[in-house]
Amino acid sequence: NAGSALIVVNTKTSAREIYQQCKQIDSVKTFHLSTHMCPAHRMYVLDQIKSCLRPWDFGLYGPPKPVICVSTQLIEAGVDISFGSVIRYLAGLDSIAQAAGRCNRHNEQHPALGKVYIINPAEENIERLDDIRIGKEKAERVLGEFKDNPARLGNNRISPEAMEQYYQYYFYQRAQEMNYPVTANSSVRREDNLFNLLSVNSLSVDEYKRINEKTPEIPLRQAFMSAAKSFEVIETVARGIIVPYDEEGKELISKLCSVQELEKQYKLIRRAQRYSVNVFPDVLNRLREQAVREVQKGSGILYLDERYYSDEFGLSEKPVKDMGFLTA
Repeated sequence: NAGSALIVVNTKTSAREIYQQCKQIDSVKTFHLSTHMCPAHRMYVLDQIKSCLRPWDFGLYGPPKPVICVSTQLIEAGVDISFGSVIRYLAGLDSIAQAAGRCNRHNEQHPALGKVYIINPAEENIERLDDIRIGKEKAERVLGEFKDNPARLGNNRISPEAMEQYYQYYFYQRAQEMNYPVTANSSVRREDNLFNLLSVNSLSVDEYKRINEKTPEIPLRQAFMSAAKSFEVIETVARGIIVPYDEEGKELISKLCSVQELEKQYKLIRRAQRYSVNVFPDVLNRLREQAVREVQKGSGILYLDERYYSDEFGLSEKPVKDMGFLTA
């Protein structure tokens, strides 16, 4: 698969635009992956890519085919796939290392090495993506330091020394956020943070000393119960929409629209997870008028008009097919 390439970008918009450009290359099979494709769709595409690469099955299936895959960062973890080269839009050094792990993954190019290219695009809107934006800034700083003194960072841009330096910069800027602060309105009833409550619990210890004029004798001073009561799982603002991908997705929507006692149809709702796409409120608001409906009134379960789902890149905010709504 030396002729294959993986292009990893930071936004779904970039992935779609680059995919559409690469698709014009006749001699190469081009694929697209993003979170606007439901899990069942992404798994199908990954299987297609693997069937084109097949470096270890050369004798049985014939030579690997040239492949370009354009993806968001979803391909960086949990996907056992190998490309001859990787192009990664500049992001956090951890993301760059993950993308590099998809290059020559099975050492199929031995003794040659795969090539990883890091590029900093002139135009890519990541202002609202804080994790990516801050990671990119810190990675750029470390890569600049590597250029000035490679030996100090282990002569490798993703060496343990380089990664340690990156995380120092990254977590220093976000130290307050990473401590998970709690307010006086929480069950702790004062300004504190979960990290302190689950470690030295200094404020409680100081208060005990002030009241009792001695140090608490208990060896474990953590406030486990208070921390548990104050902890809140990060709430995602994204909303799931069931999409009509392949015949199973369409049939699933049809059944959810017509079944009796919807709240008891656990198996159908579980299956729907494989055919769902999560979208943020701004996208959902743009889709609601023309492209999204409830499977049954008051159910809160949404599905997408077939016209707005592409077999190439998934959910679209504009019609990509001539079909109308599946029957509700």
